[in-house]
Amino acid sequence: MNFKKIALILSLSACLGGAGFAQNTSAPQNATAQKQSPPPGGPPKPFNLPPRHRFTLSNGAHVTLVEYGSVPKAYVRVAVRTGMIDQTAEQTDLATITALLIKEGTKTRTGEQIAEEAASMGSALEASAGADQTFFDLDVLGESAPKAVRLLADVVQNPSFPEADFERIKKDQARSIAIQRSQPSGQALEAWRKMMYPNHPYGRIFPSPEMLNGYKVADVEKFWNGNFGAARTDIYVVGRFDEAAVRAAVSDAFKAWKKGDAATLNPPKPIDKAGFAFVDRPGAAQSTLYIGLPTIDPSQKDYVPLNVMDSLLGGSFGSRITSNIREQKGYTYSPYSQVSVRYRDGYWVEIADVTTAVTGASITEIRKEITRLQQQPPSDAELNGIKNYLSGLFVIRNSSRQGLLAQLDFVDLHGLGDDYLTNYVPRVNAVSTEEVQQTAEKYLPLEKISMVVVGDPEKVRPQVQEFDVHP
Repeated sequence: MNFKKIALILSLSACLGGAGFAQNTSAPQNATAQKQSPPPGGPPKPFNLPPRHRFTLSNGAHVTLVEYGSVPKAYVRVAVRTGMIDQTAEQTDLATITALLIKEGTKTRTGEQIAEEAASMGSALEASAGADQTFFDLDVLGESAPKAVRLLADVVQNPSFPEADFERIKKDQARSIAIQRSQPSGQALEAWRKMMYPNHPYGRIFPSPEMLNGYKVADVEKFWNGNFGAARTDIYVVGRFDEAAVRAAVSDAFKAWKKGDAATLNPPKPIDKAGFAFVDRPGAAQSTLYIGLPTIDPSQKDYVPLNVMDSLLGGSFGSRITSNIREQKGYTYSPYSQVSVRYRDGYWVEIADVTTAVTGASITEIRKEITRLQQQPPSDAELNGIKNYLSGLFVIRNSSRQGLLAQLDFVDLHGLGDDYLTNYVPRVNAVSTEEVQQTAEKYLPLEKISMVVVGDPEKVRPQVQEFDVHP
């Protein structure tokens, strides 16, 4: 499901009530064809969480089973609490390489056999590693859910680490990283994370070619041995399936797995001052901007108001920053802001690719919109449009097996409690205009906002000199 397209539709629909769009007050060319305002949207629909059946194995693995939907399919995930957080400075990207190699063979199955077995269930095994978790996913026919559980159990517990696939994975990663590093978006992200997280695993995005080439299978096996185990694992099955059969499959397939160590708890210390970085990209027709600062993580009480504020300021198609530098001035095509989170960590950032000639002007306008929101609360109509958008988007995100599973995993990772999902829509709609203003004041102080600019040094540096906080 393409959530960006859905978000665009919801933004347009939500904002018709007055948030972010000016009414056309000019006289119609045809006096007999009077324009009419669309009817107001209905009240936000509540989200009703299906019953969850949870249990914990004796080795510490947590299991969540949710019967959901009418399509006879089941989404199965094994989520292990390891990723970037467990990488040293000499292990950048090793978590990803480990995840990719693990799915290429076990002690009893070759990579080809794993792929064929997944295909027989109507799926393909996906493996990925993020900041705090590593995921192994199968979306299968509901009748195959117990079989999918057993396949994933074998994959994560008994990897064979085939040498031939390891060399292929390294070459693939080298090509992928080279492409990302050649793009302004990759260059900006790398500089931004380095600024946000100096000397922390979250701040190291790409390994050097020498580092990547130097990895050995023994390094992957050591990373797996040290960071994979039942105590760090959550097993999810969401969809239509035989609960008794799946419960039995999980209990049997995972019961003998080593408990292992508890998850690593190493939240970064937020930077407490503004930073500035310029990445030279000679001849670039556009400049890529990252503008933001550390904020809070989802466990904090202001997290929902922060997301409402973000959506109004820059995080939706009807937001103020988008209206300013896209609709009114044409500086950029698709600016957006977000509250990006990891375990006990978060930051707010506005991201935009702007025309080179108006780089400085774009930064000025973004900062103006932050100041305007800090000085004056939004109107009820504007805020209601944003709240309707967020409420609708939340319900849609939970309308699929994958979406609901992702939300359950999010709640478990951040320790948010069973009522977080059911209370999300009411909490969004309880946010007041004054609370939005106060949130902008509290979490977006201009004097602490950091910035990354990727662009043509000759044309752009003079425009951004006033924002460079370096002495």
